[in-house]
Amino acid sequence: MSEAARSLLQRWGASFRKGTDFDSWGQLVEAIDEYQILARHLQKEAQSQHNNSEFTEDQKKTIAKIATCLELRSAALQSTQSQEEFKLEDLKKLEPILKNILTYNKEFPFDVQPVPLRKILAPGEEENLEFEEDDEEGGAGAGSPDSFPARVPGTLLPRLPSEPGMTLLTIKIEKIGLKDAGQCIDPYITVSVKDVNGVDLTPVQDTPVASRKEDTYVHFNVDIEIQKHVEKLTKGAAIFFEFKHYKPKKRFTSTKCFAFMEMDEIKAGTVVIELYKKPTDFKRKKLQLLTKKPLYLHLHQTLHKE
Repeated sequence: MSEAARSLLQRWGASFRKGTDFDSWGQLVEAIDEYQILARHLQKEAQSQHNNSEFTEDQKKTIAKIATCLELRSAALQSTQSQEEFKLEDLKKLEPILKNILTYNKEFPFDVQPVPLRKILAPGEEENLEFEEDDEEGGAGAGSPDSFPARVPGTLLPRLPSEPGMTLLTIKIEKIGLKDAGQCIDPYITVSVKDVNGVDLTPVQDTPVASRKEDTYVHFNVDIEIQKHVEKLTKGAAIFFEFKHYKPKKRFTSTKCFAFMEMDEIKAGTVVIELYKKPTDFKRKKLQLLTKKPLYLHLHQTLHKE
């Protein structure tokens, strides 16, 4: 086993155990976050090019199926239905498979299929990518193309049916300002609605990968249909926007920064909101601005009322 493979398996194993521990302790928000992050990492590895991966094609198929199971467990924790859920006991059966992925040669214990993910950039699509992305205030790195190859759409949902006297909200994500916008690979935004304790009130949605990069902006121009009537959102709720991008050196998608909009900011028209440093603080207790520079998330809100 190479050092790179050993490091990946150790990191995945630690994340898997962390998620199942949170799950067994009843810390569902933390468990969901851990499962979703790990699932993305596994999906990225499963899609990596053959000569750029530590794993065989069969092993990558198994890795992708484990990612699907993580997504199923995450969905089960967010569901109000009790039928056909993917249980914690089922998920725990996968830990030894993940740990021993290099020697595992049995039939996968669950009838699941890999979940399609947006195509990631192949080696060479981003030229001269020599920078470390963790330093948000660091100097600009090498340049990259201004527009992205065509991508599979994200996980956006349609507008809910209208109800008399109720208001629906459409948020157009126009663009986000970042000092190193041109360096971001496969950028997209995850949109979620959380209550004051950080618990999801609606399904989480991902935008498609950004349409283009220009100067200090990443452009999206995509509509998000909030999956709950405004009047039904609980007091203290907020809408979160997590900007994510792919890190080729570390082989996973990372949250670069986040923004949020509280209920008193829901009003028709344009709104510009501040960006905060990761990790995403859904409870809004320890917020730290990403930068002192005038860089923001630009949104436009439309209210629909019967």
